[in-house]
Amino acid sequence: MEILLATFTTLFSVVNPFGAMPVFLTLTEDDTPTHRAGVALRACFYMVGVLTVSFFAGQYVLNFFGINIHHLRIAGGILLMRSAFDLLTPGGNRAKVSDATLEESMHKDDISFTPLAMPMLSGPGSMAVCIGLFTGKLSVPDMGLIVVGFCLVALAAYIILMSSLRLTRFLGRPGMAALARIMGFLTLAIGVNFLATAIVALFPGLSR
Repeated sequence: MEILLATFTTLFSVVNPFGAMPVFLTLTEDDTPTHRAGVALRACFYMVGVLTVSFFAGQYVLNFFGINIHHLRIAGGILLMRSAFDLLTPGGNRAKVSDATLEESMHKDDISFTPLAMPMLSGPGSMAVCIGLFTGKLSVPDMGLIVVGFCLVALAAYIILMSSLRLTRFLGRPGMAALARIMGFLTLAIGVNFLATAIVALFPGLSR
C-alpha cells in the first residue's frame, strides 16, 4: 500500500489533470458529451501506456546511452522545478502546449493522444518520474502495484476531465489560479526531492 500511495501521490501532482482542463474544454467545446467522454477515456488509456512503457523501458534506454539513473533524476528534478515555476506563474496552465499546437489541434479529428495524452497528461516530467521509480530492488508484485498506481492516476484524471466544465464554473478564474499554484508547489517539492536525493547518491560525503 505504501508503494501504491507513493506512486499515486508523487505522479498525480506531476501529471496535474487540472492543468489539462482548459485545453480539454477548448478543444472539445463543440463535441457531444459522449464524444467528449470517449476522448477523455482514450487519452487516459494512452497516458497509462506511455507511463508504463517509460517505467519498464526507460532504464534500458538509459543504459544504452550510458546515462546513470541519478543523472536522470537530477535532470528530471530540474525539469519538474521548471514546470512548477510555470504553474506558480499566472497563466502557466497552458505552458505545456503552445498556441500554434493548440490551433493545429483544433482541426484534428482525434486529440486524445496529442496534445491531450502527450504532453498534457504524460509529458517529460511524468515520464522522468516513472523512469526514476524503477529500481533493481523492486519485486514483480511491487511493479504491479506501481502500474496500478498509474491506473489510479488515470482514473482520477478521467473523473477530473469529465467534471472539468462544472469544476471550472465552480472554481472560477481565482480558484483555478490557486489550484495551479498548489499543484505547482507540490511539483516543486518533488523536483527538489529528486535533485537532492540524486546529489546525495552521487556525492555521499555531502550527507555526513
